[in-house]
Amino acid sequence: MLKGKTALVTGSTSGIGLGIAKALAKQGANIVLNGFGDHAGPEAEIAALGAKVAYHGADMSKPPEIEAMVKFAQEKFGSVDILVNNAGIQHVARIENFPIELWDAIIAINLSSAFHASRAVLPAMQKANWGRIINVASVHGLVGSAEKSAYVAAKHGIVGLTKVTALENAQSGVTCNAICPGWVLTPLVQKQVDAKAETLGLTNQAATELLLGEKEPSMQFTTPEELGELAVFFCSKAANNVRGGHTVHTVSDYNNNDTDNHGYWGVNGANGAGDGEPHIGPHVVLRHAEPGGRVISMRWSFPAMLCI
Repeated sequence: MLKGKTALVTGSTSGIGLGIAKALAKQGANIVLNGFGDHAGPEAEIAALGAKVAYHGADMSKPPEIEAMVKFAQEKFGSVDILVNNAGIQHVARIENFPIELWDAIIAINLSSAFHASRAVLPAMQKANWGRIINVASVHGLVGSAEKSAYVAAKHGIVGLTKVTALENAQSGVTCNAICPGWVLTPLVQKQVDAKAETLGLTNQAATELLLGEKEPSMQFTTPEELGELAVFFCSKAANNVRGGHTVHTVSDYNNNDTDNHGYWGVNGANGAGDGEPHIGPHVVLRHAEPGGRVISMRWSFPAMLCI
């Protein structure tokens, strides 16, 4: 499906990014990897799928290196047709204790890098009248959690950037969408599990179950492979007019009065209907409220009214 296309995936030497890179490689895309640590192993995994692969070690907090990475990919394979903005780091602390340098680093890597990379690839995508920008946000792009101020702020920014990018390219063959995963067992999440186990004196398994039990009734992590398949969909013909949306599957505690036992479909404007501006990203929400206020929520965003 993607033979002849080139995908640049940031933060792709492990976790979600590597899962997405492998899924795109299976569809025939050339892959440019980026990330910390060992890259020989991930490169070998991609090559084993029959795809052409290259690596660039750009520091995603530095705009000149991001521009150099995009230029490298274009010179290596002729174009960057698919950009997956996935690079991210995390730090957990209350606002008054949050180190300033870590706030700046998280905003730079988790948010600003997506702007710089998108800015670099868009002119060629617009000229070709085809391109896919996929921003890996998070459920924290839609809700908040204590002690994650920088991460939540950055991911909310990613969702907003996605809508603007889609709106500015809405009459072209270039689309932009965001994926907002819940718990995915990546090295980043494993660190949180390990910290919980150490703080509470639990086994790693018990800490994992405690973490999942807070938000995920299936007691299962979403996998990088599943997110990879979603990225493949965004690159398909079926998604030609899916623009500025965010896809998310979450379970949360619903803290208003709407906690009786029922399910409903609702259609809402994601940008705040009535502000007088063009909108990208109305969404459909399926919620089922359980006793005690727990709400299972599935949300899809689309560029126009959805008929069900």
